[in-house]
Amino acid sequence: MKAYIGLDIGGTKILGVLYNEAHEPIARVKKKTKAASGKEAVLDQVHKVVGGLLEKARDQHIEVDLQGIGAGCPGFIVEESTIVFTPNIPLKDFNLAEVMESTYGVPFVLGNDVNVAMYGEWKASDMQAAKNVLGLFVGTGVGGAIIIDSHLYTGQGGAAEIGHMVVNPEGAICGCGSQGCLEAYASKTGIQKAIQAQIRKGRKSLLKDLMEADGPVVKSSSLAKAYEAGDSLAVEVLDRAAYYLGIAVANLVNLFHPDLIILGGGMVESLGDALLPKITEEASRHTLTGLVEGVRFRLSHLSDDAGVYGAYRLILDHLSQDA
Repeated sequence: MKAYIGLDIGGTKILGVLYNEAHEPIARVKKKTKAASGKEAVLDQVHKVVGGLLEKARDQHIEVDLQGIGAGCPGFIVEESTIVFTPNIPLKDFNLAEVMESTYGVPFVLGNDVNVAMYGEWKASDMQAAKNVLGLFVGTGVGGAIIIDSHLYTGQGGAAEIGHMVVNPEGAICGCGSQGCLEAYASKTGIQKAIQAQIRKGRKSLLKDLMEADGPVVKSSSLAKAYEAGDSLAVEVLDRAAYYLGIAVANLVNLFHPDLIILGGGMVESLGDALLPKITEEASRHTLTGLVEGVRFRLSHLSDDAGVYGAYRLILDHLSQDA
């Protein structure tokens, strides 16, 4: 049976899924990335995921004819093969495609994780007729994806850094060092900083105890719990996030006038139904008259599988282009 592997290589985990030609998952394997142990340890984990998938297929008495492997990884990716830079993973200036193709003898294609995940969301949606699509991924950071004429647009490799679109040039300092980036307001990292600043000033909030229990980064579920309870601080910072997301969406609509915008990430999974009307309302205030009315909006639905499914569809496209 012809089969394909999709990999989602993250800072803490590597998820792999083996798919058949009918887009159905055959096997699934998840391993820790072991990023702190160095490059060889990370590569060993990647190989364990691939090997584990093939072993699980054999356990099901499925004879696999592996056709290709696709992968997503955070950071700056060039030529669908080389990781120029990636945060929290020791694979800087590393040609992953060369290693994977020499090891498994099949084509390999690599993309930025958010680009790949949003591509997967689009491919899994009922909106295949939408050929021009934008994606916003709102989680610990804010990422993006641009699909033009049904193909991912990556520029020289670093396109769609929507989180670093400046929405308030005199505003909050972003983790990238710039000022007023969307990520400084709409990401969980930016939201957490705003909440902590208010709590230090003595502001009362349900989030104080929830954040202490969550650890380094506040959980989207905690933000949703406080927001749904009407906690004034949660409502304030999340409505502000929706305000700036709306401004960013307006800029994107004015620039691209896409058919479809997909919003995903942990924040959207937990709060999308509440925040999407606020985002679209704000976007409509800042777009040229008539532009936003024709744009459709969708919330993501693949959750953790967006990355692996997108990687699988990416390798399918790559193979069809070479055929």
